[in-house]
Amino acid sequence: MIVLEDLVRDRGSRYAASVGEVRTRAEIDAFLAALRTRRKFSKATHHSWAAVLSEGGPLKGDDGEAGAGAVILKMLEREEVADRIVVVTRWYGGVHLGGDRFAHVVTCTRAALAALREA
Repeated sequence: MIVLEDLVRDRGSRYAASVGEVRTRAEIDAFLAALRTRRKFSKATHHSWAAVLSEGGPLKGDDGEAGAGAVILKMLEREEVADRIVVVTRWYGGVHLGGDRFAHVVTCTRAALAALREA
């Protein structure tokens, strides 16, 4: 699991990204559970994620951040990244960000994909 903390700060909200290998829905659930065991991440407001499984196809979850999973999934499909999960974590800062939140999801996903290429 690669975890990139404090990638974006905007009006009190903070963002991080995590990426790792998954091959099944059970491994996705285990990855998310492991991320949530980290003290800091257990207090996050949203863990939006997506993965494209070789055997199982595309999966995504918004975790209350409507549309965020679809943004991550589109980027994974465009880059043809299979059997990896990208999770964008947000700690809500009390101010609605509107469409800017999607730009932050894109920024975090790009950073996660870059870290994956470097690993």
